Amino acid sequence: MTAQPRRLDLHSIRAATVAAVLAGALAGCAPGGDGELQARVDAVFADYASADGPGCSLGVIRDGRLIHAAGYGAANLDYGIPNGPATIYRIASVSKQFTAGAVALLALRGEVDLDAPVQRYLPDFPDYADPPTVRHLIHHTSGVRDYLGLFTLAGNRSEDFITNRDILDAIMRQRELNFFPGSEYLYSNSGYVLLAEIVARVTGRSLRAFARAEFFDPVGMPRTHFHDDHNEVVPDRATGYSPTEDGFRIDMTTLDVVGDGGIYTSVEEWPAWDRNLTEGTVGGPEWVALMHQRGVLTSGDTIPYAFGLSHGEHRGLATVGHSGSWVGYRTGMSRYPAAGYSFVALCNRSRIDPMALIRSTAEIYLEDAMDPPEDVADEEPAAEEEAAEAGPAEEDAEGDDALDAPPDRGIPNRSRFAGSFYSPELDAMYWIEEEGSAGLTLRVGRRDPVALVAEADGQLTTEDGPTFRFSELAGGRYEAMVVDAGRVRNLRFARTEG
Repeated sequence: MTAQPRRLDLHSIRAATVAAVLAGALAGCAPGGDGELQARVDAVFADYASADGPGCSLGVIRDGRLIHAAGYGAANLDYGIPNGPATIYRIASVSKQFTAGAVALLALRGEVDLDAPVQRYLPDFPDYADPPTVRHLIHHTSGVRDYLGLFTLAGNRSEDFITNRDILDAIMRQRELNFFPGSEYLYSNSGYVLLAEIVARVTGRSLRAFARAEFFDPVGMPRTHFHDDHNEVVPDRATGYSPTEDGFRIDMTTLDVVGDGGIYTSVEEWPAWDRNLTEGTVGGPEWVALMHQRGVLTSGDTIPYAFGLSHGEHRGLATVGHSGSWVGYRTGMSRYPAAGYSFVALCNRSRIDPMALIRSTAEIYLEDAMDPPEDVADEEPAAEEEAAEAGPAEEDAEGDDALDAPPDRGIPNRSRFAGSFYSPELDAMYWIEEEGSAGLTLRVGRRDPVALVAEADGQLTTEDGPTFRFSELAGGRYEAMVVDAGRVRNLRFARTEG
């Protein structure tokens, strides 16, 4: 029998918020008070409602007030603790709007120039001939390589301990951008780590301390924080999980880095932030307008991505939202400004699509205001990712699988490729070794060896992984190669053997 979701009651939310939530419901703010409507929402989350598996918390907000909230599935499988409105989740790249919001606040105060080169605030940033600006970082148009891709290519695994200093060092080692700043949109978590560092150097406070003083305390989000210490105890925290063949495994992170992700929050506290995105209690109307300002490419084209928020459309209604994906967490938020509704879904199970759950929930509440589904093609927010803290969602999980591939054979002239290659930007050595009668394998860092596949003359790849382009053939061997892997382009290696 399917377990029933937990609803708003005195046991599932903190006493300080109960009166406000119930007052909203009793005031008839409600489709949330409609039992039939709630049953339809429960059906959307039915696959994640069992107490035997992790699931989600859902919040429906109208005009800044939480009108419906529910928890589905377990927050912790060890102790059978259910998800609820007060459950605290790591929200992955949904965090980016808070980082961008901090920079926007500093820009309006005259402490940060959005159109200044990054190097003005971070003197150790590489001296590129065409330097990216702070604004480029915000809109993912900087060309700065994604650090999650870099660390994966260097042979690291998602469970390896990496410090903020490690990530900044990796970014500062780069000597090439993915593209000319402003010419393209390409999601990069590196940009938001750099923004966090800019906030810290300009204000003399960590991003966590700045956000606490400038946003969370003033708007009333006492438990929301940038989680910059993975050993810190967080009451009511949902454990992240990933499915296995016979159940679930804990899927958490030791990453202490914040900026591209790292916010911990709950459905019950989210309405305070939602109101600020409309009313500008902190920042005023100028801040609200700046947060929604889309990026513009050098071509003159406007992109959907704004300040940690992405503009989209759902069956004729304009939306603003973002998704997040990192280890065992999948999260999403979407606002429908014209309708006055917002939706947030925070989940502690990978392989959940929270944005799809949000869309289905929005269709229940807003179906009368929407275009018929057969008459319009929905446009998804161009965020994440992400999948990465993600996007490392895909957060960025995309990086985790970049070097995983099944064996292959049939590569001609294998000796041309075999040998060791080093990249100073990655600070990593690649070993390409002959295996069997016709195969090559790649070894790097702590990752298991993977098979290389012939893609074209002088070009190898792994299934669904990076592309390796070889050049400078001398003495029957390739002396150089360039690696392309999603959010990392043109990473150069040279042969190290004599």
